[in-house]
Formats: sequence, C-alpha cells, structure tokens
Amino acid sequence: MSAFLRALSSDKNSDDELGGQMSFLEHLDELRKRLIRSFIFIFLAATIAWFFAPQLYSFLSAPVERALAEAQQRQVAITGQTGNETILTLASLKENDAGRYVFAEETKLGSSLIPPGASVTAKVIKDAQGKLGLFTDEALYAGNTVIPKGVRLPTELAAAPLKSSGINDKLIVTTVGGPFSLWVKVSLYAAVGVSVPFLLWQIWAFVSPGLYPHERAYVTPFIALSSISFLLGAAFAYYVIFPPAAKYLLGLGTDFRLLLQADDYFDFIIIVMLGMGVVFQMPAITYVLARIGLVTARFMIKIWKTALIVILITAAVLSPTNDIPNMLLFAAPMFVLYIVSIFIAWIFNKPRTTS
Repeated sequence: MSAFLRALSSDKNSDDELGGQMSFLEHLDELRKRLIRSFIFIFLAATIAWFFAPQLYSFLSAPVERALAEAQQRQVAITGQTGNETILTLASLKENDAGRYVFAEETKLGSSLIPPGASVTAKVIKDAQGKLGLFTDEALYAGNTVIPKGVRLPTELAAAPLKSSGINDKLIVTTVGGPFSLWVKVSLYAAVGVSVPFLLWQIWAFVSPGLYPHERAYVTPFIALSSISFLLGAAFAYYVIFPPAAKYLLGLGTDFRLLLQADDYFDFIIIVMLGMGVVFQMPAITYVLARIGLVTARFMIKIWKTALIVILITAAVLSPTNDIPNMLLFAAPMFVLYIVSIFIAWIFNKPRTTS
C-alpha cells in the first residue's frame, strides 16, 4: 500500500514539474493566444515604423542603388594634356575658384524646376555671413523662369563626394498606390525584425510547459542569444552578401535599360536578410538543445559530413545568384556557425534530468 502511495506521489510530482497535462483543445487555445499577442505586437511596431518608413527605405535601398548606378556607368580613364590631371573634391576648392556645376538629379530651386544634366557656371565665394559656398556665376534659364547670378547651389563644400546619384540609380513604382503600399511593406518588414525577441518569447512560452522547471530557466539566454544572432545574420546579409550579389546580377544587364521595381526589390532583399537571420540562429538553438541534453558535441562532430552537405544545399537555395563565389559567401558563415555550435554543445551539454 505504501509503495502504491509513493508511486502516486511520484507521478503527481512529475506532472507538476512538466507543468501539468494539457488537452489538444487547450493546446490550440494556447496557440491562439500566442498568435494573437504576436499579431498585436507586430501591428503596433509597424504603426511606429510607419513614421520612419522614408529613412528605412533609404537605408534598405542603398546597396542596390549603388550597384544600379555602377552597372549603368561608362568607365573612362582620366587622360589629359600633361597626364597629371586628377579628380578633386568640393572640399579642396578655395575662394574665387570657378567651374561648371551639373545638376545630378531633378532639383527644385526656388520656384524653378531644374532637369538633371542642366549646368551653370559656378564660383566659390563668401555669403553675407562670411561662409564659403558655391554660387551661380551666370544667369540660368529654367523654363519660363530665370535664376539670377549669385544664387547658392544645393551642395555643401565640406560634404563627402557622392558615390552615385541621379535618375539611373532610382527604383521605380508602376502604380498610383505604389508608394503607399511600399511604405506599408517597409514598415511591416521593420516591425517583424524589431519583434523578433517578443516572437521568440511567445514561442518559448508555448513549448515551455513540456519542459522541466530548470529547463525553463534557459529562456533569457536563449532569447538574448537568438536576438543578437538574428541581427548579426541580417547585418551580414546586408553588408557582406548582398552588395557583391547585386553587382553581379546587375552587371549581367549592361546591354539593357535597367528599371528595377521597388516592390520586387524589397521582397528580394528582405528574403535574403531574413534567411541569414534564421541561419544565424544555429548557435542559439544548439545552446538550448545542449542544455536539455538532446545534442552533444560528439554527435555534431560525427555528422559533420552530412551537415556540410545540408549547408551547401541551403546556401544554394538562399543565394540570389547561381555562381559559386556568391554561394560560398552564404555557405562559409554557416559552416563557421556549425563549428561555433560544436563548441557551445561541448561547453553547455549535460544529460537531461528532472531537476
């Protein structure tokens, strides 16, 4: 009899440690609650991101705009009468230096609209406050208006030289509502990125009832490591992977007039960034699995050949190009992350226990 009571007590303690048993309908209700909370959080984040959509657009479109401008530029070496001619910057100009200023893009100067490519003689002189600036040195005729001599041109002498500018590096929209839908998409993508820690917390909260109490304590390092890994993956895709991939892809279109739709481009770059963000979750997932005793360093070393094949296949799927160098740009960090994950499993692995 006493043995039977001890068995009942042991089963009760086991149920308490596992957080109790939940029925199928209770699991569905819990999943519904987590999804609703996640959607509400993303909606609020997207609402806030809407007010920063122009800045987010400029940031995300910078790599492809540079690649687009470079793909449509004609490369000509500088040669001159003496062979010593060099390119100067506006910052090197001195007072009374003169030259011809070319408008790189359509510019509204006062009430006058200046088309790209228009030019005017300009001179470096001081304004009324004694500050050097670039001013028109002749009248400029723009449509039915005349821009007189002595008008400050829209440039700063101390500004860094632009790597690309003008109509050839602009993305396009093809519908009236295109800008609005693009702003919504940019805001939504930004909201998903910002919501990663909260979404991971909701995922953990959904699966944690099936874990032991001491295993639930891993939530904080898991969310912190996952969030940092996601940001590193997205940044790696943006700064390292995407620029050479965009340069390669657009370089194939030198015989065409390249007009890129902004909507398609943002789908493309976000998929690449999200893909690398997910790939960079490898150490965080390994940490949790090692802590609960499901993965060991010995096991990961044993299957490294299989893991390498999976990494190469994943890189081929995620890579936006079909050339081997860009595919290796995806595969290299994944393999490094796998090695890091082996060390994480070796450091944090321990047999799964109930306490």
